[in-house]
Amino acid sequence: MHGARRIIIGTSGSPGNLQALRYAAGVARDSGATLVPVLAWLPPGGDLADRRHPSGYLRQIWRDDAWLRMWTALETAWGGIAPAGSLAEPQVLRGEPGEVLVAAASEPGDLLVVGAGRRGAVRHLVSSRVSRYCLAHAGCPVVAVPPPDLDHAAGHGLRGWAFRHRAVPSKAVTASR
Repeated sequence: MHGARRIIIGTSGSPGNLQALRYAAGVARDSGATLVPVLAWLPPGGDLADRRHPSGYLRQIWRDDAWLRMWTALETAWGGIAPAGSLAEPQVLRGEPGEVLVAAASEPGDLLVVGAGRRGAVRHLVSSRVSRYCLAHAGCPVVAVPPPDLDHAAGHGLRGWAFRHRAVPSKAVTASR
């Protein structure tokens, strides 16, 4: 990825997203680019509920929670420290994830990195809405990073669903130190 000045990486904190975060950090380190992790958030109930009953206090709580999810995801992916040799500029932005990522990756020299979603034809159609949106609408190169083999091996059914849809707690990182 020579020539990229900024590497924008969609950040969610899910186990599958950790692989994409690590990949983006490696590309940023190797190319000397700035790493921009982006976490998109919406109020519970969406923007319509927020417009009906606006509350600055609740918006601040939701924004703070989004930043906490960002820091937890980065700590889990990188072991608590920023990747060596790269400048990281995390951003927490309000909006739909696909739209936020495409808007964030709008400068010349940007590279957008997203998770590719789960494997399998049916699963791919159901679970990779953000990556498909980014691939279709981004005005810059997009890299879709496949999930790790552990995600595929985690199983099917309710337990597999729970594994794929939870954020990895930061205690898992501190326990391995």
